[in-house]
Amino acid sequence: MAARPDCPAIQYLFVEERGKSHAVNAAMSVARGDVFALTDDDVLPNADWLTHIAAAMREPTIDFMAGRILPTWEVPPPDWLSPALHGVLAIPDNGDQRIDIVLGSGTAVIPIGANMAVRRDAVKRAGGLRADLGKLDGSLRTGEDHEFFLRLLHAGCRGVYEPHAVVRHRVPASRLTRHYFRAWLYQNGRDVARLEAEYPPASPRLFRVPRHLWREAAGDLWAGVKVKSDGSRRFAARARLGWMAGYVREAWWGVARNTSADSGSGQGRNGSATMPWLAFGKNRGR
Repeated sequence: MAARPDCPAIQYLFVEERGKSHAVNAAMSVARGDVFALTDDDVLPNADWLTHIAAAMREPTIDFMAGRILPTWEVPPPDWLSPALHGVLAIPDNGDQRIDIVLGSGTAVIPIGANMAVRRDAVKRAGGLRADLGKLDGSLRTGEDHEFFLRLLHAGCRGVYEPHAVVRHRVPASRLTRHYFRAWLYQNGRDVARLEAEYPPASPRLFRVPRHLWREAAGDLWAGVKVKSDGSRRFAARARLGWMAGYVREAWWGVARNTSADSGSGQGRNGSATMPWLAFGKNRGR
């Protein structure tokens, strides 16, 4: 590909350490541009993807960008799957309107590696991806993109959701199973609890868990047992209860408990940022 005369400059970089975080950090260390555009190996960007990234990043006050992610289904999605759970598949569609992303704005948009861009200067200020987070082969570990996003915000960076920078994320049939969703959400609940120990939400806690999560879990419990609930809503509610189980497990007995105890004041090392639900974004089916 690099030898083709109509192709931009391509450099293949081998990284021995396992995990996406190591690869992304290594790539950013050798890239020479002012803006880094990130995507994944199972993603097909639109032909004008880079054009819209460049247009968004021309604004001098924008430090990072999140683009729109649409699915390419290998097989038709099952009837039990609703948009409330699309975040599990890394296809959270945040709509067709531009949205500013700043600390305290309360937006549910979270940049993820399938479609985002960041300035070199912002990476210098905030640092790269954490290698102790993120997916490895054979695991469902998550959180590297989200922790990076929180660090950017706390470094004073400003972002934007640019809906015209579109990519299409391939969704394999192997992930369209109830077992995959339950396992992913349980692990994601644990990962979110770890991150919230470092970036505590502003809401008060009850038994080491934000109170609003208890309220939402009660609603999910009711929706999960209602006989008249439709199948997709009932499964989403039950799956979110699995997420809650992972969160509680980590908050009570995991690393999150020790991290939170070390923070002293309960505000952590980065103040009182609100941590959106990593799995569901704005489409929780309510």
